[in-house]
Amino acid sequence: EAKLEPKPEWEPRYPGSGRLEGKVAIVTGADSGIGRAVAALYAREGADVAIFYLCEHGDAERTKAIVEGEGRRAILVPGDLGNPDFAPLAVRKVVDTFGRLDIVVNNAGEQHADEDIRDITDEQLRRTFQTNIFSMFYLVQASLPHLEKGASIINCTSITMYKGSPELLDYSATKGAITAFTGSLSQSLIKKGIRVNGVAPGPIWT
Repeated sequence: EAKLEPKPEWEPRYPGSGRLEGKVAIVTGADSGIGRAVAALYAREGADVAIFYLCEHGDAERTKAIVEGEGRRAILVPGDLGNPDFAPLAVRKVVDTFGRLDIVVNNAGEQHADEDIRDITDEQLRRTFQTNIFSMFYLVQASLPHLEKGASIINCTSITMYKGSPELLDYSATKGAITAFTGSLSQSLIKKGIRVNGVAPGPIWT
């Protein structure tokens, strides 16, 4: 994100009202874009934030400074969410640091534009699904033992799930899977008092 011109607008535009006071949130892909904006807004509302990201250390440090600038605590948790071994270690770090976990924001994702479906390699197809939907299963599995009644899981799907995209076939397919996953997970966890919702943004300057 540091290289983008013009700079993305992530700044909170209103004073916080303490709606997340005392809460701890994991935000994936929080180094930039939607993830950074969520981290900033959650911090303004009173939450401590675990910043999950892949390898963009400079951007992640900037997000950490933003959260701390709002008077909240933040930790950096770099790693590949598509690796099933990463989530348990990452969640353990969050709980060991903050003592609890209340919110999981599954925002991280990747996309690759291809005009022809034949240009989508097997490696790209597997990687896109691994990053965009497998990671959500892994993180929810690792987080669930620490989520209590009143906790919340938010999954980031996309307008492409509803409208389609001629150049984002594999990406759009993962977002359809995320939407189905969100509805099914909500039904699965309602008895535990854990809310599961999705958001479907349009184009974002990231």
